[in-house]
Amino acid sequence: MAVYHFTKAVISKGFWAEKQKLIRERTIWNVYKRFSETGRFEAFKLNWKEGMPNKPHIFWDSDVAKWLESVAYLTEIRREPKLEAIVDDIVDDIERGRMKDGYFNSCYQTQMPEKRFLFRPNHELYCAGHLIEAAIAYDKATGKSKFLNLMKDYASLIKKVFMEEKSAGFTSPGHEEIELALIKLYDYTKESQWLDLAKFFIDERGVHEKEEQGDSNIQDHMPVRSQETAEGHAVRACYLYSAMADIALRTNDSELKAACDRIFDNIVNRKMYITGAIGSSHRGEVFEDDYRLPNDTAYAETCAAIALAFFAHRMTCFDADSVYADTIERVIYNGFLSGISLDGKSFFYENAQEIDLENRKIVRAAIHDNHDMHFPITQRVEVFECSCCPPNVTRFISSIGDFIYHCSEDTLFINQYMDSETSAFGAKIIQKTDFPYDGRISVSVDNNIKLALRIPQWCKVWSVLKNGVPEKCTPVKGYAYIDAEAGDEIILDMKLEVRFIKANHLVRADRGMTAVTYGPFVMCLEAVDNNRGTLFDVKLTDESIRVFIDDKLHLPCVEISAVHEIVRGLYSDEVDIVPFTAKFIPYFAFANRGEADMRIWLPKK
Repeated sequence: MAVYHFTKAVISKGFWAEKQKLIRERTIWNVYKRFSETGRFEAFKLNWKEGMPNKPHIFWDSDVAKWLESVAYLTEIRREPKLEAIVDDIVDDIERGRMKDGYFNSCYQTQMPEKRFLFRPNHELYCAGHLIEAAIAYDKATGKSKFLNLMKDYASLIKKVFMEEKSAGFTSPGHEEIELALIKLYDYTKESQWLDLAKFFIDERGVHEKEEQGDSNIQDHMPVRSQETAEGHAVRACYLYSAMADIALRTNDSELKAACDRIFDNIVNRKMYITGAIGSSHRGEVFEDDYRLPNDTAYAETCAAIALAFFAHRMTCFDADSVYADTIERVIYNGFLSGISLDGKSFFYENAQEIDLENRKIVRAAIHDNHDMHFPITQRVEVFECSCCPPNVTRFISSIGDFIYHCSEDTLFINQYMDSETSAFGAKIIQKTDFPYDGRISVSVDNNIKLALRIPQWCKVWSVLKNGVPEKCTPVKGYAYIDAEAGDEIILDMKLEVRFIKANHLVRADRGMTAVTYGPFVMCLEAVDNNRGTLFDVKLTDESIRVFIDDKLHLPCVEISAVHEIVRGLYSDEVDIVPFTAKFIPYFAFANRGEADMRIWLPKK
C-alpha cells in the first residue's frame, strides 16, 4: 500500500470559518450550559450519592470528553482562556477522582466500582476512548501534559486487564471507539503498545462463539476480515471500520484493507441516503437491508453521518479515488450539517428525510398499538437524554480543516474546497474560494509541488488554468493532476448547476421520484416557502429554473416551475392543474423556521 498522511489546514474565511466562529462563540457555551444543568460536568467530581438528582449515566463521560476535545481543537486555532480554565478544572477532577490503578468512570465509580470491565454492552471503553482522544488533542493544542499522562495510565490499565491478564468479562467492547483512540495515541506517542492493543481489540471481534451478546448489532457476527456488508448499529460500525482502515494502513494488512473496501462499497452504493445519512432504522439505530431507505421513518443519526465521514476520510489514504472525498462532501454539506440549527443552539439526533405532518397523525391513529411506530422529530432541541450528537457536532466542525488535504509520497491531494492554508513538501499552499457559493478555486504555491484537484462527481463542466493559461488535464479516478512551480496560481473553475437525480429502482421509497441538487447541496422543498400548503400533490415541470441567494437564509436557493395536481373528489379522472413556482432550500437548513412538511424526493413530468 502507498503511504499517505493527512495535512492539517487552517481555515481562513468563508462558509466553514463562519461555522467554526459559531461553534466558538455560541454552540460550545450552549452545550456547556446544558451539560452543566443536567449534571454531566458535576459527575466528574464523583460526589453523586443515591437519592440525588442527575444520576451519572454509563455514557456521560463520553459526552463531556467530546466537549473537551472540541475545546482543544478551537484552542489549537486560537487560545481561549475561559474554555481552557474549564478543561483544566475537569482534568483536576479526573486526577483527584481516579482510582489508584488509573481507572476513571463517573458512572461505575459512583454506583458499581466492583463491576468494572464486566459488562460488554456498557460504555466503559467507549468513554475511555473519548477521554483519550480529548487528552491527545488538548496536549497538542496547549502543551499541557497532565491530561494525557492520566489517560496513558488508564490505557495501560486497559492493556493489562484485557491483553495481558485477560481478566475482563469480555474481549472486545460492545460500543467501538477505544480502537480509534489507541491508534491516535500510537501516532502521537510513537509507542507501539497502543497500536498492538488496538489491533488486539480488532482481531478479537467475532472470533469467540460464546462471547456474551455477540451479534451483528455490535459487528461481532464474524471476524472483521471476513465481513462483507455494513451491519448493525451504524455509529459503532463506522467507528469500527475507521479503526480497521487505520490499522490496515499502519500494518500493511491487505486482508483488512479488502474488508474495508467491500464494506465501504456496500454503504455508499446500497445503504446511504442521498444526503449522506446512514442507519435507516430506529430499532437498534442500525443499517437495514440493502436499498431499504425509507424517507418518512428514517433514523439517520447525526453521529452516524460523522462516523461515515471518519471512515471515508481514512479510505482516501488507500487509493487515489475521489469517491471517498465525494462521500465526505455529501455528508458535511447535507446529512451531517442538518444536525445543528442555523443559530448553533439546537440539534437533531435523528435527521428526517421527509416530513408529512398529516400522514403522521393518520398512521398513528390507524395503528392501535403504535409503540413500534417511529417518526423522527421535526424540531431540533438543545439537549437529549442521550446527548452524544451535540458535542460530536462541535468537535467535528472545530476540526473540519483536517478533511481538506492529504499527501501521498509525492502529491498533495486537495479533497475539499475551503478557504485555507497548509504546508507540504516544503511548499506553502494557499487556497482561496467562496465555495460552496461559487465554483472558482484559486490555489497558489511558493515552491514546486504536484497537486491533485478533486473534480466532484456532481461537476460536469470545469476547467483548469495555470497562471491564466488553460491547462489540459484528464482526471484519473476523479482527480486532475497538476505540476505547480513556485509562484504559480492554479485556478479550478467548476460550474455549479441544478441537477435532477434519480434513485436506483430497488430503493422502493424513491421509485418514480426526482431529487434536486445544486453543487454539493441536496435541496429540499419545505412548506414554509410554498404557501404552507401540502407538498404531496406537487409535481415538478422544470420549465424554468432560477438560482438565487435567499435574503433571509443567506443560502443558495432554487426556484423550479411546478404544479399542484388536485383530484376532484375522492376518485376521479378530473384533475385540476395549478401552476406555481416551487422554492427549494439546502436540505441542511430545513426545520429552522417552525414545524412544517418537507420533501427531498418529488415526481417530475
